[in-house]
Amino acid sequence: MDKMKEPTSVSSFSTSTAYFRALRDTPRRLAQRATSVTTTHEEMSRVRARSGSDMARTLRWPDLIGFGLGGMVGAGVFVSTGRAARLYAGPAVIVSYVIAGLCALLSAFCYTEFAVDMPVAGGAFSYLRVTFGEFAAFLTGANLVMEYVFSNAAVARSFTAYLGTAIGVATTEKWRITVAGLPEGFNHIDLLALAVVLLISLCICHRSKSNPIHIKIQSLFDSSQKDFIPFHLTPKKFIFFFTFKLNLSTKESSVLNMILTGIHLAFIFFIIIMGFWRGSFKNFTHPADPAKNNGGFFPYGISGVFVGASMVYLSYIGYDAVSTMAEEVKNPARDIPIGVSGSVAVVSLLYCLMAASMSMIVPYDAMDTEAPFSAAFSGSDGWGWVSRVIGVGASFGILTSLLVSMLGQARYLCVIARSNVVPVWLARVNPSTSTPVNASAFLGVFTASIALFTDLNVLLNLVCIGTLFVFYMVANAVIYRRYVVIGSTNPVPTITFLVCFSTISVIFTLIWQFSAAGRTKAVLLGGCIVAAIVVMQAFHLLVPQARKPEFWGVPFMPWIPSGSIALNVFLLGSLDRQSYVRFGFFSALAVLVYVLYSVHASFDAEENGHHLNTSQFDDTNDAGSLKV
Repeated sequence: MDKMKEPTSVSSFSTSTAYFRALRDTPRRLAQRATSVTTTHEEMSRVRARSGSDMARTLRWPDLIGFGLGGMVGAGVFVSTGRAARLYAGPAVIVSYVIAGLCALLSAFCYTEFAVDMPVAGGAFSYLRVTFGEFAAFLTGANLVMEYVFSNAAVARSFTAYLGTAIGVATTEKWRITVAGLPEGFNHIDLLALAVVLLISLCICHRSKSNPIHIKIQSLFDSSQKDFIPFHLTPKKFIFFFTFKLNLSTKESSVLNMILTGIHLAFIFFIIIMGFWRGSFKNFTHPADPAKNNGGFFPYGISGVFVGASMVYLSYIGYDAVSTMAEEVKNPARDIPIGVSGSVAVVSLLYCLMAASMSMIVPYDAMDTEAPFSAAFSGSDGWGWVSRVIGVGASFGILTSLLVSMLGQARYLCVIARSNVVPVWLARVNPSTSTPVNASAFLGVFTASIALFTDLNVLLNLVCIGTLFVFYMVANAVIYRRYVVIGSTNPVPTITFLVCFSTISVIFTLIWQFSAAGRTKAVLLGGCIVAAIVVMQAFHLLVPQARKPEFWGVPFMPWIPSGSIALNVFLLGSLDRQSYVRFGFFSALAVLVYVLYSVHASFDAEENGHHLNTSQFDDTNDAGSLKV
């Protein structure tokens, strides 16, 4: 590997004097770096090369659907459905899943156009960097990492409840410690969630130095081979078994993922079948306590359905990770659209059936908010065993989803670190393990700390608001990129359209949330819809597209991404005030980090002629590749 040229300027962080000098120069550096964009060619060549060898293109659309199902099915639906149904939507949580699925599908189209045009592992961070520049990409990347960390912490806390159901112990009551001095929502200490996250972090970081795991998939099933893992399954080999899939080639990992996902889908179908068999359609309209709770399919009204949709959107987190595998797809133009949209469509159908099954088993006001599916059967005479089976299946699904998700969050942070906006050591691939150990360990400790203290409701709201914000940004980016070519196209008409359409969406959402029901509200909402259609049609007729996708593009431009923008804004408006306070605090912290650190590190890298010193990656054998 060729050596990069030596730095030509002093680092902004070399001495305190240099740093204070850099701070005085912050306005100029912000003006230079915040809106600086990279090119598709640069992302696919120079930036991608910083991880070492190219990734093998071995995946087809069935592999992508399998990864999508493995990443989405399980954790989110087991965590969020009970809370969304009991507190916000009632039996109409089924409709909430339809709305969230439609929103996810529209966002998936936007992701797909970027992934086909720019098949790199950076996901939304890379998409925003080539469109809106470094600052927008950093803010989006920070929310991506937040989304993964908080969702993983939420899933880990839910594991405590489902494990208790599987083993017949009230784990949420007996294994969580209440600390009186801590504020509400942060006062229930969950040591099991802490242990699970740390154990999985060790699995992700670990690989034997003396016996690197390069086992072919056949060795799992051919007992004649010496390295047949299931024999003599000691605790250490058990860890190896979990890390096994992380260190195979991506194609072999896909096969193993298909097997694990197939097992988990069997549990999902078991839940659906048992719910429709043992349940009653009466529970769709009759609560357990009619004296205290409203009846009907929409006990909280239409507004509650949309609040529920924003809550269950957590269940769709994972399809965006499919786009990060674009570097390894044989035929991106065909396989990525089918893989991404196909996985979202299949998962949406499964989620609606699961929600219907649970609503038939137990009235919405009697649902458990921590482990709704297993708790639904726990009180049934002679059917307690079903609860145990569901507890085992949910625990298995949560662990496998958590494993994949924590793996994905390390990849995202590693890619972000390549651009120098966070410390470069987070991008370093350990030569002994061939994994991004620094990123995995950092995020593992961070996730474990949050899972230890933070209540599920706080985490779910933060995850939803961060996810919706990221998908909102990607939808804006795909429109901007289609209509603006930097340096040759006037961006003002496109920016004007995006601002106007987002403003109309915000006004519509505010009217929906705060106006009293009646004719005036209906007229105002109708006026917003008409205004949005007029603005979209005028933009479509008056502003020509500056870039035609070479292989695959979002159809019906700009209608589909505009619909994604409107839905994301509307669902954002359904979240509570505390979620916005926490999100605002996190965003302010991210901006502060960018101003105090990222812009200066990025400026130094630009001045030195590179953004990452590739000598940090070991180029001997295969350790230089990013084996995640």
